[in-house]
Amino acid sequence: MTHSMIRVGVDIGGTFTDAALSHAGGLATSKVLTNYAQPEQAILDGIGLAADKAGVAMSEIGQVIHGTTLVTNALIERRGAKLAFITTEGFRDVIEMRSENRFEQYDLNLSLPKPLVPREHRFTLSERIGPSGEVLLALDKAEVAEMVRRVLDGGYEAVAIGLMHAYANDAHERQMAEALRAAAPELSISLSSVISPQMRELPRFNTVIANAYVQPQVAAYLGRLVRRLDEAGVSAPVFMLHSGGGLISVETAAEQPVRLLESGPAGGAIFAADYARGHGRDAVLSFDMGGTTAKICLIEDGMPKTANTFEVARTYRFKKGSGMTVSTPVVEMVEIGAGGGSIASIDTLGRIQVGPRSAGSEPGPACYGRGGDEPTVTDANLLLGRLDPDNFAGGAIPLSVAASDSAVTGKLAQKLGMSAAEAAFGVTEMVDENMANAARVHSVENGRDIEHFTMIGFGGGAPLHACRLCEKLGIRELIIPPGAGVGSAIGFLKAPFSYEATRGLFQRLDAFDANSVNAALAELKEEATAFVRDGAKEAETTTRLTAFMRYAGQGWEIPVPLPHKTFADGDRAEILTAFEAAYRTLFGRTIDGLGVEITNWSLVVASHLPETPPVTRHDSGTTVAPLRQREFYDAALRQTVRAQEVERASMTPGRAVEGPAIIVESETTTIVTSGYRCIGQGDGSLRLIRKGDRP
Repeated sequence: MTHSMIRVGVDIGGTFTDAALSHAGGLATSKVLTNYAQPEQAILDGIGLAADKAGVAMSEIGQVIHGTTLVTNALIERRGAKLAFITTEGFRDVIEMRSENRFEQYDLNLSLPKPLVPREHRFTLSERIGPSGEVLLALDKAEVAEMVRRVLDGGYEAVAIGLMHAYANDAHERQMAEALRAAAPELSISLSSVISPQMRELPRFNTVIANAYVQPQVAAYLGRLVRRLDEAGVSAPVFMLHSGGGLISVETAAEQPVRLLESGPAGGAIFAADYARGHGRDAVLSFDMGGTTAKICLIEDGMPKTANTFEVARTYRFKKGSGMTVSTPVVEMVEIGAGGGSIASIDTLGRIQVGPRSAGSEPGPACYGRGGDEPTVTDANLLLGRLDPDNFAGGAIPLSVAASDSAVTGKLAQKLGMSAAEAAFGVTEMVDENMANAARVHSVENGRDIEHFTMIGFGGGAPLHACRLCEKLGIRELIIPPGAGVGSAIGFLKAPFSYEATRGLFQRLDAFDANSVNAALAELKEEATAFVRDGAKEAETTTRLTAFMRYAGQGWEIPVPLPHKTFADGDRAEILTAFEAAYRTLFGRTIDGLGVEITNWSLVVASHLPETPPVTRHDSGTTVAPLRQREFYDAALRQTVRAQEVERASMTPGRAVEGPAIIVESETTTIVTSGYRCIGQGDGSLRLIRKGDRP
């Protein structure tokens, strides 16, 4: 990859599809409404607009990077393949029994997510592999042949194979897969030993099932996208951003689509991490608010926090434990239904609630004038003066104040006996408080004091709400980067090529076997490097190693970063020290007298990215001349304030504006509340600092 290459990143969201095109003259961006029927059409439209702005031809584009919610949506909406699941006899119902945890202890009508594979499509084999990889019961060839016949007679489009302890020995899974492929070469087959070779059968089975369920649809979509791009003159290679925050080839994505579950939000975390490094901030709260959801992520030492499990398709949409747990590398973030298109309603207790339903882009908020009649967060912000009806999305989408007033009044204000403005304030305050609570819980769960963090806000909705969120959380500094409205798409351009390989290898630390660990890590390094070389070619790479460890008797592990090296049996003390440091960070203490266990290993190989240059930071500056005076409702003061409106382009390095102020640009609007002031920074960012604090 050369620095002169024209590259474009495209992110499909629930409301907008964003494009960011990097070229010799800088960065060109665009934002178009998402096309649900033909998502690839919105991609082509977005790339075309960005290319026109940059003055480049479509044929000059050298690389396309894409993130999509297609996998997540297919799982939530149950729009996948007709699927069969083959497992070990006695474990047919693992995915339905789940972990037996009640996420709502007192709900007598608790609704659990239905398995992706109904019981009649789950089949078993009389075989058994032990936890150390030993064959306890060999796989019978006649039974394999009978299973092939059953799958073919059932007319299945895809098959997931998840046998017990296949992470330790994949021979039986591969034997079954080879027989199926010989009989039906076109059949989509996913193996748990390939997709998720880790301990714990529930997440491993869920992961391979999810992968097989969406694979035919994702493969067809990606093939269609590549073809449409080629027809439009873009013959460049296409790469996908995976949920762990790195790039993989479109071919790998088609084989392992479960890795795309959170690809769009991961791009936003990469975007924020780049600015965290540039501003020299080691403790950052990334706040990404779009049209449908808001995402919050902790970024420390310039890297987003990651995890090896993720919940999808929750029956209680934002309730931990109510979804299907899959084990795939993911940037760890908390998500709530608080986007610009989130619909406000009144619950049975007469309270304003926001989300999780969203108006999306079809029909969109009431003010869009596209047939929507439900009050949304965007409608509330418009009524409170935070949006300019004539200059939304650069004037491309005129907003109707009358339509917003009608929706808020009819569906909220009249029922609550208050004015439309009061109801609109209730909507935005509920959204902001929900996000603040989510941020508090997320930081506490990770043993962090959020007041000492810097917030980086991006996405079309975050600059509108970030300052109020900082007030609620006690955060003194907020950064709004340039291009914040299309932050995830820009983040795609900053992501490395990377691949995370995992392996279940259970050991007690006091019986640590360095030889078996080194052999496993060598295989993981070879696997990950091969995938990275597909895209990065001769680029330099870095390697990160993580062991997942716990005290004996505990039910869950914690990630423990370790140096990537050849281990010796005498390294037990070093590994124990690293585990205790990680455990103390999370829980404030360690436990004496208990043994320590290692369950899984994770190794990430990533292409080396250029260092982010340090930003010239300004603590104060000369006042910028406003365009005009406008009014908006300041939630902290509980009153309407007269604010200065300034253009984002005028906020050059060292130029400042005191809150209350409104900073406008084509892709978003930044609200500076009365308690903050804003100064332009050397990289084009807006830096909001709480008044009365030292810079």
